[in-house]
Amino acid sequence: MDQPYAPVIRSQADLEQVWRELMEPLGFSAHSLWMMFLRADGTPLPQLSEVEDCVDPPTEHEEAGLVRLLTSLHGEMRRGERVVFLRSRPGRGGPGPGDLAWARTLYAACRAAEVETDVVHLATDDLLVPLPMDEVLAQSA
Repeated sequence: MDQPYAPVIRSQADLEQVWRELMEPLGFSAHSLWMMFLRADGTPLPQLSEVEDCVDPPTEHEEAGLVRLLTSLHGEMRRGERVVFLRSRPGRGGPGPGDLAWARTLYAACRAAEVETDVVHLATDDLLVPLPMDEVLAQSA
C-alpha cells in the first residue's frame, strides 16, 4: 500500500515545491490568501486554510486583526512551529503593488505576533514565485 504524500519543508526550495504541488495547475478566478501550518520537523499539518476575497491590500484594521489572530495561534503553537503564506490571484505576471503590500503585511504581522514564518509566495495564472522579505521591503521603499 502506498504511503500518503508527506513532504518535509526544510528550505525555501522545499516550500516552493509544496506550494506548486498544491496550486498547480495555475489559474485563479479570485484573490485568496493561503495559510499552511508547519510542525517543528517541517511537516505540514493536514489542513490548508484559505482566506477569500483578498483583493485590496489590508487596511490597518485588518492588519491588526491578523496580528490578533496570529498572536492567538502563537499561544497554541509549540516551539519551532511556523505558519507560511501564499497569495493567489487571477492575472499574469509577477508581483504588483498589491501583492507586495500583502507580503509586507504578512511579514509585519508575524513579527508583531512573534510567529515564525518562511518566505511568502505569490501564485498567478502563469507563475509561482517567492517574495523574500528583503526584496519586498526594497521594492516598497
